[in-house]
Amino acid sequence: MYRSLLLFCCLMLGSCGNVEVDHYVGEQPPLDLPEFFSRPVQAWGMFQKRSGEVVKRFHVRIDSHRDGERLILDEHFIYSDGTRQQRTWTLTPDGPERWRGTAGDVIGEARGQVAGNALRWRYRLDLPVDGRHWEVDLDDWMYRMDDDTLINRSSMSKLGVEIGQITLFFRRLPEGTP
Repeated sequence: MYRSLLLFCCLMLGSCGNVEVDHYVGEQPPLDLPEFFSRPVQAWGMFQKRSGEVVKRFHVRIDSHRDGERLILDEHFIYSDGTRQQRTWTLTPDGPERWRGTAGDVIGEARGQVAGNALRWRYRLDLPVDGRHWEVDLDDWMYRMDDDTLINRSSMSKLGVEIGQITLFFRRLPEGTP
């Protein structure tokens, strides 16, 4: 009996996290990255340890522009401890509903796929932590909620072990906002 219960629990745990982005293909409104980022965007977020403790909060201003097919996202972070960070993403279409991206602190290339209202985006990041640098993996899921709102949930792991979660809420600014 206990063996059967243990086997069942292991099978259930093994099936967690297996949702693919294609699951959202019919969801609305559709996520069109160049269209969503065609206006300035503000975002608010937090990083939580595995325990759920919020260890960092932040605000981001994102300005973007097109360079041919490429979408350039210029992100400016202000963290709750007063520190600031800037990251510039260069996103390039990589086939139907697929994107690849680079940024200064991204190791290699990020790869992503859009389906319906969702984007799954995976990459490795060079993360400064207490004077050292960690290579961490991010598994980002973004969901368009309405014309001006995007919610992002990211799992951050090191060596295959989750170390925390990032939650972000994006809001497009009104037309003509500087």
